[in-house]
Amino acid sequence: MSREPLPRRLGLVPGEQEPSLDELLVDVGRGDEKAFEQVYDQLAPAVVGLARRVVRDPARAEEIAQEVFLSVWRQATRFEPAKGSARTWLMTLTHRRAVDVVRSAAASTRRDTAAAAEDVPYDSVSEQATARIEGQQVRQCLGALTELQREAVTLAYFEGYTYPEVATLLQANVSTVKTRMRDGLIRLRDCLGGAR
Repeated sequence: MSREPLPRRLGLVPGEQEPSLDELLVDVGRGDEKAFEQVYDQLAPAVVGLARRVVRDPARAEEIAQEVFLSVWRQATRFEPAKGSARTWLMTLTHRRAVDVVRSAAASTRRDTAAAAEDVPYDSVSEQATARIEGQQVRQCLGALTELQREAVTLAYFEGYTYPEVATLLQANVSTVKTRMRDGLIRLRDCLGGAR
């Protein structure tokens, strides 16, 4: 590893400010490999971490991260800084890819289960009906939350984001996000407790 000071290794003149992630991603769209390396170095841990939280498999999470960064290299020209930050864009790509992987695995499991089952027992039909009713109750109770509470709870519990990531996406500080989520979860608990 090079012993040169970081600014010199990045090709910066001493005293010059490092480019932001947004600027680096725009440069990646122009084919700048060094900018891509910097984006990768800065965001790879967060990308792998998010993918791992969604898919729950470290090896698959690393594959997803590779796929995401390949997409970034190929599609960086689609990034529009006016619509959001580079970090948010990459985390959105990661989350979508990870959810696709989970959905694909679930669909495969359902197909395998359906192929193996000769008939549908009564308990299975009853469980499906109960799950649908509970899902409707959760949606109704989510609808009773304030918009801010609903956004925070949805991002954290249904989309797999951490408190800091939710704070970044909602452009709020972490303590505000935690308060919104706590209040929202209390309201959900009360609503679901009354729905039964």
